[in-house]
Amino acid sequence: MQSLSPQTPTSLRSVIRPTPRPPLLARVPAAAHHPTRCAYRSDSVHYPNGVGSCKADWQSSCAILASKIICQDSQPPSTADDANGGRSDSVASVNGHKAAVDLTLVPIDVNNKLPPTAPQPPKPLTITDLSPAPMHGSQLRVAYQGVPGAYSEAAAGKAYPKCEAIPCDQFEVAFQAVELWIADRAVLPVENSLGGSIHRNYDLLLRHRLHIVGEVQLPVHHCLLALPGTRVEYLSRVISHPQALSQCEHTLTKLAPQAAREAVDDTAGAAEYIAANNLRDTAAIASARAAELYGLQILADGIQDDSSNVTRFVMLAREPIIPRTDRPFKTSIVFAHDKGTSVLFKVLSAFAFRNISLTKIESRPHRNRPIRLVDDANVGTAKHFEYMFYVDFEASLAEVRAQNALAEVQEFTSFLRVLGSYPMDMTPWCPSRGD
Repeated sequence: MQSLSPQTPTSLRSVIRPTPRPPLLARVPAAAHHPTRCAYRSDSVHYPNGVGSCKADWQSSCAILASKIICQDSQPPSTADDANGGRSDSVASVNGHKAAVDLTLVPIDVNNKLPPTAPQPPKPLTITDLSPAPMHGSQLRVAYQGVPGAYSEAAAGKAYPKCEAIPCDQFEVAFQAVELWIADRAVLPVENSLGGSIHRNYDLLLRHRLHIVGEVQLPVHHCLLALPGTRVEYLSRVISHPQALSQCEHTLTKLAPQAAREAVDDTAGAAEYIAANNLRDTAAIASARAAELYGLQILADGIQDDSSNVTRFVMLAREPIIPRTDRPFKTSIVFAHDKGTSVLFKVLSAFAFRNISLTKIESRPHRNRPIRLVDDANVGTAKHFEYMFYVDFEASLAEVRAQNALAEVQEFTSFLRVLGSYPMDMTPWCPSRGD
């Protein structure tokens, strides 16, 4: 193909179908064979004699783009490139006119890569960038309530090994961290074998649109922590989470009857508070890891009233997981009815007839309609409390019996929501211990 310039008029037909002259590769020395790539630049210059609005000019430009051009600079760099500001315009004209599209031929190497000096274009998003994070815990950001050293941090590490734990000062902040894509998962407690349910998180499960994707049960081993050199008989108060204080009530009465109990947001936060303020007369109930992190001394080990002290945590995500039948699954639902609590028997019967075991039933006040009034001309107005019922049962939504049970429950209720169908924690039972 011959060089295109105003001095050598060339028709579009000759560009697309070259005349039977010797091929260009045969006429160009081997050293001058440089594969090129046509880079389209959106900030192209409008030349005075350009015919960008002409259909023929556009077709000519497309012909250059379609043909695999092997460019040989006919002039030395000192004359051609210097005259054009270091850039050659040897193929910037078609049929004697300047091309409407700025076509710059950029040399590339044999591996079809951009020159080292050229900026790399941004990588476009793919479906893998938007897919859920890996389930094994690697590179996951997991939100939990508390500070480093809290039991929730240990639960997050057990649920997702090698994860990046993100501490949050409140339970609701952990929910919002997942919703706003600051975290990939959240691990939050819902019940304890001694203290019972954590009602706050049950209310937040209904308020937010996250899904339960798993559970983890963590044995709780409480320690009495204080600054080095502090003696138990000189303690004036003990601070910790309300659940931890209630779980160690009898032991604390024996160890430090003179110490007052004071509730704080979390166990590890109590240990951090003592270390930061150098409180010599105050002790905290927290984990052994908190003592290590904040430089405290363990005054008493294993002070929980019952060694079978276990807290159940749920793992929350933005998207649900696909239920399976190859391993034990648990499903959590919440429902309500406009006609009071009489529907509860019918709901429980739907599971009993199908031999589905219930593991938990929890009632919480109906926030939007806490009281139902029933007028009776003879006796007056009766006031009934309205409740939302949380139920956990041992079955996967992939099972037909669970699907039929929920279909029957839906007939009796005015509101039904599946919080999640997820694998059960089947780790071997291990009582609370120091390690």
